[in-house]
Amino acid sequence: MMGVLLLSSGCMSSSPAIEKKTDAPLAIGVVDTQWLLKESKLGKQVTETLEAFMKDRQTLIELEQKELRNLESQLLRQGSVLSQSARQEREEQFRRRMGEYQQKVANMNQEVQGKQAQLFTEFRDNVDAVVEKLAKRLGLALVVEKGANTPTRYYEPSLDISKNVLEELNQRGP
Repeated sequence: MMGVLLLSSGCMSSSPAIEKKTDAPLAIGVVDTQWLLKESKLGKQVTETLEAFMKDRQTLIELEQKELRNLESQLLRQGSVLSQSARQEREEQFRRRMGEYQQKVANMNQEVQGKQAQLFTEFRDNVDAVVEKLAKRLGLALVVEKGANTPTRYYEPSLDISKNVLEELNQRGP
């Protein structure tokens, strides 16, 4: 009995005291960043920039693919008339070019991922600045993100400040 008493009193004394300063509930807001990416001028600009960047890279890759296909078809057509050493040399050249192509594709994928991360970070920084300004103006103590990959499972729709953020984000300009 004494052990239980000591254990429970130890737990009580080690927990910090939380004092509520006011009886008013904490004001909370909810924002949908993915929706803002689709609907805001800045989000559309980010998406267009990324798509153009990816399209340029894709064009370069497609040119390389075309060259490789031509090289391969030449090798297949001429393979029977070439000497053994000439055929082996062309096959080695093709394998080397294929390896270079695969490395180029990997490098471009990394480049696209880096550009995407940079653009989305800049977008998110702009959204965060607007959310902070709006939250202070509205007296919000907390703003959480809603969306498919967020921990927010339910919220009262009246807490959603996404439209307010959109208005201020669009006023800032892209």
